[in-house]
Amino acid sequence: MRGIHIGNLCIRDARVEDRDQIEEHLLEAYQQYEQHLSAVKWERYKKEIRQSVTNSRTLAFIVAVLDSEIVGSVQLFVSSEAAYAKPELGIDSPIIRFLAVSPKARGRGIAAQLIAESIHRMQRLGATTLHLHTTDMMASAIKLYERLGFTRAIEKDFSNEETLVKSYWLRL
Repeated sequence: MRGIHIGNLCIRDARVEDRDQIEEHLLEAYQQYEQHLSAVKWERYKKEIRQSVTNSRTLAFIVAVLDSEIVGSVQLFVSSEAAYAKPELGIDSPIIRFLAVSPKARGRGIAAQLIAESIHRMQRLGATTLHLHTTDMMASAIKLYERLGFTRAIEKDFSNEETLVKSYWLRL
């Protein structure tokens, strides 16, 4: 895929040569959550973020490039088993993970563009729903998801130690 251009923003597939820049971008975007986690949990989360950059279970890894810099990204998985190693959730349709926008690029609609591209790609594959999971510490993300039409799917929630990981879904 060559990319979708919206002004000087390009939405395209991640490339192998993007990996270092993506990792840096993801850590920068998720840094704001460090204050909500214990030191041990933050280190574990950073490790998971780093590993996500090369995850072979990813169906699609989409980036947003602004003036030749990666400022946004999202990962798509085919199921809860692929996304979280949790087949017991019973989600056998696409799942969004690690939606991120660099702090310096926020407020430009980049996250919404990444979700729109995710929706478009999953519809082309014949998917009828799109899922995601989040936590209360990601309040601004939750507002975005709800504004875009995602609704709670309480039956697909799970706990990550003492943290409730909330499920949302969108009918495509």
